[in-house]
Amino acid sequence: MKGTIGNMMQQVQKMQEEMQKAQKELADKEVVGSAGGDIVKVVMSGQQQIKNIVIDHEMIDGDHEMLEDLLVAAFNDAMNKISELQKMDLGGLTEGMNLPPGFKMPF
Repeated sequence: MKGTIGNMMQQVQKMQEEMQKAQKELADKEVVGSAGGDIVKVVMSGQQQIKNIVIDHEMIDGDHEMLEDLLVAAFNDAMNKISELQKMDLGGLTEGMNLPPGFKMPF
């Protein structure tokens, strides 16, 4: 039993190190959310920080309400892409650990 707990703790420590590495890599990535056929683009870091907003002003033509709607849609698109990146980059770290159902990571 003592060896089993020791092995489990080593696995947990290794997983924590891998998770920290994956989180840093994720923070360095960028996604582009877009709306309205690329009329509005939002560039966001993996840490959900806005890096840039690009608006094709020729296509807006003074319609501020449409611009607001497109900005919301572009932000949501970027956030959804970050969520997908997180699932891909961090989701595989707990595979093979036989954790109980509902066990939440990180600790």
